[in-house]
Amino acid sequence: MPDLRPLLLARARILDPSRDLDTHGDILVADGVIKDIAGDLSAAGLPEGTEIVDCRGLVAIPGLVDMRAFIGEPGAEHRETLASASQAAAAGGVTTIICQPDTDPVIDDPAIVDFVLRRARDTAVVNVHPMAALTKGLAGREMTEIGLLGAAGAVAFTDGTRSVPSAQVMRRALIYARDFDALIVHHTEDASLTGEGVMNEGELASRLGLAGVPRAAETIVFERDVRLAAMTGGRYHAASLTCADSIEVLRRARGAGLNVTASASINHLTLNERDVVGYRTFFKLSPPLRGEDDRLALVQAVADGLIDVVVSDHNPQDVEVKRLPFSEAAFGAIGIETMLAAGLRLVNGGAIDLMTLIRAMSTRPAQLLGLEAGTLRPGQRADIALIAPDEAWILDAATLKSRCRNTPFDEARFEGRVIRTLVAGRTVYEYV
Repeated sequence: MPDLRPLLLARARILDPSRDLDTHGDILVADGVIKDIAGDLSAAGLPEGTEIVDCRGLVAIPGLVDMRAFIGEPGAEHRETLASASQAAAAGGVTTIICQPDTDPVIDDPAIVDFVLRRARDTAVVNVHPMAALTKGLAGREMTEIGLLGAAGAVAFTDGTRSVPSAQVMRRALIYARDFDALIVHHTEDASLTGEGVMNEGELASRLGLAGVPRAAETIVFERDVRLAAMTGGRYHAASLTCADSIEVLRRARGAGLNVTASASINHLTLNERDVVGYRTFFKLSPPLRGEDDRLALVQAVADGLIDVVVSDHNPQDVEVKRLPFSEAAFGAIGIETMLAAGLRLVNGGAIDLMTLIRAMSTRPAQLLGLEAGTLRPGQRADIALIAPDEAWILDAATLKSRCRNTPFDEARFEGRVIRTLVAGRTVYEYV
């Protein structure tokens, strides 16, 4: 591959949450890394052959790190491949994907971790890091070899969309992971309470004639896990909180000084249970969309820094399993390409400032996972997204780069879009 030309991103607004930096100036990129950031770098002289990009009106941010995305490779390539997911990610300003282990075969063996990493190097245009399974076969009974999987390249450990029912297994996993400083990421859901539920339990579910999922199904497991984290001293991360009760549990855990962090999905931050009206299956998610009071509580928790990370919860499902009656349709929505655009709705509405949003989508997940990402600090790899914050547009699902089209934002109006995405200084997406 030929050497990259040096690149100057000139006259941009530069937003770097890793340094609480919000300024205007130039970014010089060469040899795949950020060489310098200053007010007028061209005045001091540039390397020969430097390409200059006028970024007036654009915001330069660290490339996003999506901490929760399902990718079907291996085993479900009809839903998504590493290649297609990476193209969608690049179009959404995401330069690092953290893929989930619920593939076929499950990512519970170092050889499968190695396969995913090699396949991503060969086919993906963004960085890809796998989470490995917390229990063998995602069965919730026997721990995986956390040390060996971490050495192979797994960045965290989770059972994906499954919850570990046994408190004893979770306790042992937290103790074992602690010795490797490994992060446990857990889907907090009591399956016996969830039952056959397909949407948020409450008056609306009753009126629609749909089985509900109580908030307690989430909060009970999260409360249990927090107590286990206190017992063990392990690093624990809740994969996707959705309700105000869980936020109160998180607040108490933080107040007690526990090493407990949490994510919220962009869907739960921008949509609510009323979007299900009309039995629209693209809004059928797990955990389900909650009420407006819960949504507002989540948004406030992100604004306060209590919820650390915002994720896409990207879950491609093909038309055969989505174009069904609501109670029979599969759970899940794609979101890696629209995560930032949907998040900018919160910024434009004044609920969250842009620095906080980018910190939750980039800097904090990189910090939690120990990745070289989430920063525009000179000397670091040049993973950068340029966004036009004021550009209005309407989403056409047919133009999305994912293999599936199950987006809850079809024909949605957005303000702010990704114009260019760089990974290690190389342009992997450019809006034309």
